[in-house]
Amino acid sequence: MTRHYLMCRPDYFAVEYAINPWMHPEAGADREVAIRQWETLKSAYEELGHRVSLIDPIEGLPDMVFAANGALVVGGRVYGARFTHKERAAEGPAYLKWFTDHGYDRAREASFTNEGEGDFLTLDQVVLAGTGFRTDITAHKEAQEFLGRPVVTLQLVDPRFYHLDTALFPLNGRRVAYFPGAFSPGSQEVLRSLFPDAVIADEDDASVLGLNAVSDGTHVVINAEAGNLQLELKRQGFEVIPVDLSELRKAGGGPKCCTLEIRE
Repeated sequence: MTRHYLMCRPDYFAVEYAINPWMHPEAGADREVAIRQWETLKSAYEELGHRVSLIDPIEGLPDMVFAANGALVVGGRVYGARFTHKERAAEGPAYLKWFTDHGYDRAREASFTNEGEGDFLTLDQVVLAGTGFRTDITAHKEAQEFLGRPVVTLQLVDPRFYHLDTALFPLNGRRVAYFPGAFSPGSQEVLRSLFPDAVIADEDDASVLGLNAVSDGTHVVINAEAGNLQLELKRQGFEVIPVDLSELRKAGGGPKCCTLEIRE
């Protein structure tokens, strides 16, 4: 099935501050390399037949490339982001404006802190929602009421995996892949109960953001370094498309971070 993705070219990408364990401003980042890597990701989606829309980057917002954090869109309803850190605060209104400017009239500004698809991942019957570092658990309730979709809370406990989308991704509408060590014991039990057939990633692959991947149900676009996870996905019948986003990972991002899915 064709997917619709919103992306933001990293014209102003830089590592100028540290708001997660991946970011080291003293080391910096190469913007031109980041742009080339991002273009490869965009082309991968287009070659698979998916539709890619673009939001204009804004100078002074170096993390705006991480479009997944900008909103959650389910059934044409847009739940806006409200960022934890002041460095990214202006991104929420910018993404919400893009949606309203493009005819999405069921758009809501969030009352509670949340970082869009960074902490909300949508399956057929439920939305999985992360908390612990960035998204207020009260936002889970607000999203459920607005979207009319059950929301399941998962507690993140490892600061390397500060967003849910760094520790788990949907393989399709019914299955997921995840790294258990990113979650509290109770949330691990919830995941085992909900997804007994999940693909379990090891720490090596999780630590190169191998779970910050995008699946259309058949193809999985994934960080190239996550070798064991790629092999397991192939064994499970998925077509794996590795990409190199090493420069963007210097800010804690991978394929999913760069990709906001628009579900009409």
